[in-house]
Amino acid sequence: MSQTAKSTLVLGGGFTGLFTALHLSHKNYSNSITLIDRNDRFSFNPMMYEYLSGEMSDEQVYPRYLDLLEGSGVKFIQDSVDSIDLSKRYVKLASNLNYTYENLVLALGSVGSYFGVEGAKEHTFLFRTGEQAVKLRRHLRECLQLASQTEDKVKRHQLLTVAIVGAGASGVELAATLADLLPIWYKDLGGNIEEIRIILINRSSEILKSSNQSKNGSNSIQDTAIKALNNRTIPVEFLFGASVTQVCKNSLEYNQNEQIQHISAATIAWTAGVTANPLIANLDVSEEYKTKRGYLLVKPTMQLPEYSEVFAGGDCALNNQEDLPQTAQVAYQEGKAIADNLIALAGGKKLSEADVSLRGTLLKLGLGESVANLFDRYQIKGKLGHTIRETTYLTLLPTPIHNFKATTGWLIDEIFEQNSNVA
Repeated sequence: MSQTAKSTLVLGGGFTGLFTALHLSHKNYSNSITLIDRNDRFSFNPMMYEYLSGEMSDEQVYPRYLDLLEGSGVKFIQDSVDSIDLSKRYVKLASNLNYTYENLVLALGSVGSYFGVEGAKEHTFLFRTGEQAVKLRRHLRECLQLASQTEDKVKRHQLLTVAIVGAGASGVELAATLADLLPIWYKDLGGNIEEIRIILINRSSEILKSSNQSKNGSNSIQDTAIKALNNRTIPVEFLFGASVTQVCKNSLEYNQNEQIQHISAATIAWTAGVTANPLIANLDVSEEYKTKRGYLLVKPTMQLPEYSEVFAGGDCALNNQEDLPQTAQVAYQEGKAIADNLIALAGGKKLSEADVSLRGTLLKLGLGESVANLFDRYQIKGKLGHTIRETTYLTLLPTPIHNFKATTGWLIDEIFEQNSNVA
């Protein structure tokens, strides 16, 4: 089967891909739009912690693409991409369906990287999708249930220990969430919550390494996060300067100060990093337009330099002009920029450079507690910070097209104006 005539294919239904398709539909784009993703549901990654804890439902943060796209005119195909031939404008899917296109949007994202650590892929939990959140939640529940019925102290401590590898935003948010959540679950089972351990392991000597000091000279977001992690129901333990060298079932090995040590833990979560999707890394693109790690370098208009009909964004591409983190707010803005340029291209108009900027950092630091680091200048902490974080993301949640609103910029501006006096 082949699709021809005036078609735009969007590969990948993450933030960039989904919002490209929604923006195109919302603005009555003239070409047909087909969105392809191997999953049947969209994972609203920033709020997977609320999904894990039960603070939000799957309809809110793990909705079906067919529900999101109902009435939009966007065709959804659940399938895996097998290969992409840019020169022939040809995409082959795992099901043997074949698609040709007039325009292509590459939004396939990144994949988890284990950095060659033996056993890490087999014995750790990733936390990037709704499916992975469900798997982790089920496992944690089982561990707590077993621990509540285990008299063997050593075995019980193993069941009640959670090791999180990687202290970037994902690792910090997961640790903070579990440090409040697991005591609630375990107390309901009659367990002693003081036996629970949450250990955050990092190769460097600091957390949130990519975050900057607040521009007004106040405490950095790292300081705020460390204080919050220390003040959880179960204080989070820090293990810095530790390189994980091997992971086994129920244990991990690490090197610290040139000494090999071990941690016994029934739950090991891996948030240590990502790498380029192999499909992207293997594209027929000149080496000068790729990074050493395989990411695509795009023009300010989000086009591939060698293929003007192809756009790329999100976790699989980097703008030559910018070095922005791979976050939801960046991916969302890139999706809107790609959609605007596709519409301009279809109308024979001049394309615009993507205006993508960081409006700040929103970090979940426990149940009902967050920090909103607006414009990397003003910090709003605690419950008010949590309200800002939830309000921002809830407004950004994708909804059926008749309710769709693009609100990232003005919403954060409005919040900033209303709350800067309490920073």
